[in-house]
Amino acid sequence: MVIHKPRNILRRAAVPDRCGEEMSLMSGPDVAASELLAEDEIRLLRRALLEWSGPAKCSDQIAVGMGFADVQDLLDQSSRLRSALHDDVPLAPANWARTLLAVEIVFVSDLAGSGVEWQTTTGLPDELTIRTLRSIQRKLARTVSPFYGKSPR
Repeated sequence: MVIHKPRNILRRAAVPDRCGEEMSLMSGPDVAASELLAEDEIRLLRRALLEWSGPAKCSDQIAVGMGFADVQDLLDQSSRLRSALHDDVPLAPANWARTLLAVEIVFVSDLAGSGVEWQTTTGLPDELTIRTLRSIQRKLARTVSPFYGKSPR
């Protein structure tokens, strides 16, 4: 019986890309959620990442654009990222960028995310969510800035 160890994007060292080439994650210190965000903001990130396992409808192409290998990787890494946020494990800037982009898309997009069903599936009003998300974006700006206009890989 062969046991496959899942790829863990929570590490900071160089990781192989899809072609087996080593690529380094953008530099910057690993930062725990509690150092950057309020508890309600962390809860929003965790809840939004959970949406990918439910009503959200992601394609491989969109998952790759968000910095994941494919949809299955998005689902696997969303679970790991949710746990890291819960356990206050420091995340690399690339993982913060993946988290933020995945949350932005799942909240807003009706084509790929939860979209108009957000309030129904999460119980969080759109108005509260956007205010909280804007606060998160401002607080993470310095951490994720190396990824503006780029896929967080």
